Amino acid sequence: MPHVLLIEDDASVRDGMELVLRRHGYGVDTAATGEQALALLAGERGARVELAVLDLMLPGMDGFEVCRRIRARSATLPVIMLTARGDDQDIVTGLEAGADDYVVKPVTAPVLEARIRAALRRAEPSGQTHGAAADLAGLVIDRVGLTVTKHGVPVPLPPTELRLLLELSASPCRVFSREQLLESVWDHTFLGDSRLVDAAVGRLRAKLEDVPAKPRYVQTVRGFGYRFGPL
Repeated sequence: MPHVLLIEDDASVRDGMELVLRRHGYGVDTAATGEQALALLAGERGARVELAVLDLMLPGMDGFEVCRRIRARSATLPVIMLTARGDDQDIVTGLEAGADDYVVKPVTAPVLEARIRAALRRAEPSGQTHGAAADLAGLVIDRVGLTVTKHGVPVPLPPTELRLLLELSASPCRVFSREQLLESVWDHTFLGDSRLVDAAVGRLRAKLEDVPAKPRYVQTVRGFGYRFGPL
């Protein structure tokens, strides 16, 4: 049974979402503040958490900082952020902080549960074993061990960024549209949002590229999308 950490300060919203998640078979821990959530993740109960649902508008430490600290603690824990507004800047800032996905409140139970299922699937082994391990201009992508190293130095990647890299590098020089990547990486056949792709590409470049503004690995094809290489 997947276990979710729900971080939401509004008690009525938190209780309602917890009830929905439990009815769908999830184990749930809750926290009303970012400080409580980080303390829980640092303790014994944190080991069982497989995904965090994080409200951005929290008292004290806001959700952006909580997300950064979660990501600094764990490169692999999926984070879905909740925002009360469809504010572009809030969404972009949250994605840049390391969130894998977002939903705008009020959110319906089917949408939330679908986003959680998709995020958990991304955290599973991808099964993309063709090519096994490839050395691409100093970047070694091991499709069996699901590890990435650059010039021998490990590069820890959250599940979404790793899947994005696997998808792009499986077909070097092929151009993928944002819509194709949303469907294949995020499983977003609904309510697709290209900002998810752009933010994940930005995070990948910050970790992989010598000069992120002049990418060698993950390149933009203006007006079309992204490709891996040419190197």
